[in-house]
Order: sequence, then C-alpha cells, then structure tokens
Amino acid sequence: MTSRLLMPVRTRDGRSPEREAPGSTRPTPILDLGHPLVTALVARVLHESEARGAVTDRARLQVAHGILVTAVRPVYSVEDRRRVSRTLRLGRGSCSQRMAVLEAVARSLGVETRVRGLLVDGTFWYPRFPKLRPFVPEEVLLAWPEFRLDDVWVPIAELFSGLAPGGHGGGFTNSGAETLFEAVARTTVDWDAPAACAGSAPCDLSAHLRTDLGRFSSRDELFELHGQTLCRPARTLAEPVLGRWSAGAAA
Repeated sequence: MTSRLLMPVRTRDGRSPEREAPGSTRPTPILDLGHPLVTALVARVLHESEARGAVTDRARLQVAHGILVTAVRPVYSVEDRRRVSRTLRLGRGSCSQRMAVLEAVARSLGVETRVRGLLVDGTFWYPRFPKLRPFVPEEVLLAWPEFRLDDVWVPIAELFSGLAPGGHGGGFTNSGAETLFEAVARTTVDWDAPAACAGSAPCDLSAHLRTDLGRFSSRDELFELHGQTLCRPARTLAEPVLGRWSAGAAA
C-alpha cells in the first residue's frame, strides 16, 4: 500500500524517452559550482587523483565518488533541489543529493552532465520503511545522472566499468546501509534490463520503473517540469526527521 496524498500533481509533458537532451558544464541553482565548498572538493579530488595516478575523467569521477561515500553521510532527505554546497556543509545527503554533488564535480572538471528522469515504484523502498509503508509515495522521482566521457553518454551505473552483473555479494536490494549511490561502485544497476541483466538477474531493476520521462539538460530542468517526489507541505514536515535519518537505520 503506497500513498498519493503526499505527492504533487504531476503532469506528463509528452517528452519521448528517446529524445536526446544536450548536456552542459554550466552551473545551475542546484549545481552551484562556484561555491567555496564545491571548489575545495574539486581541489581535493584533483589532489587525490594525482596521488593515485587517476588521469582520465572517468578515473577522477571514480575518485570523487569514493570521497563522497565517506564524506557525505547517507540520509533520507527529501529536498531534491537542495544546493550542492548545502549538502557539503551539512555533511549528509540523500542518494539524489550526493549524485548532484558528483555532477557538480564533473562539470567543474569540464565533463558535461545531464539526467534521466525516472519514476520508480514506491514499493521499491518498502525494505527501508517496513513499518511506514502507508506513507511511502506511490512514485519516487529519481534524477539518474549521465556523464559525457569520450563522446559517449555514460550513466552513473556504468561509471565503474568491468563490473559483473551480480557484483560482489549480489545485486542491489535497497535494504540495509548500502544505498544506490554506494551500490554503483560494487554491482551493475540497470533500469532497462539488457540481455546480460534481464529477468531474474540481481542487477535488473526494470520491474520497478513505472515511467521513463526522458533526458534533461540538468536536474533543475527535470524538477522544474515534474516537481519533486513529495509536495511542499509534506517536504516541510518530513525533512527535519528524514533529513537526519541515516540510511539503513531501523524504520
């Protein structure tokens, strides 16, 4: 049992999932690249990349991902339009917020980014909120980042190349301390069920995808057109609690 009561009225804009959206390296209100906390993070990424011999854009983004896993604590924040600098200042963030930070690093390094808008079935989050299922939104809007590397758009799930479909320890189950943000470095995560990951394979999450909204030049554009997962009053009430609730803590 999921809920529509806390969700905004969301309209479909007729966008085809196949439509190609250009990426960008420009700052946005969410991706505030010029903020000192963002520039300091980028400097750290470059320093650690040099120390590790990470010379390609992909390798630098892998380094950045590893830094964020330890530097930004995973929580269930519901403010998807939060500025990257605020996420860094708080030292905690949702999967969406931490993905936004990675996008900001990429753009600062000159790597174009865009996002794919995915409406994911709320039941996907049942393992995290077993006692709160009636309050889980019917659909969760996910901004899934893509990075232009060597003239090819690479989804965040393919940023760590060479992963086996099951990864180490099986696929992503959306339970426990591991979130989607951490999982992409360990196992394949795919919303489209390609041949190598179809059916019952642990990396296949296609059954949870309700609607593919297509690609957007920025997460700002996606949320401007389709709103966030929760309506404003619900976010205002939920954020003080969920914004501090560590991922994996008992619900």
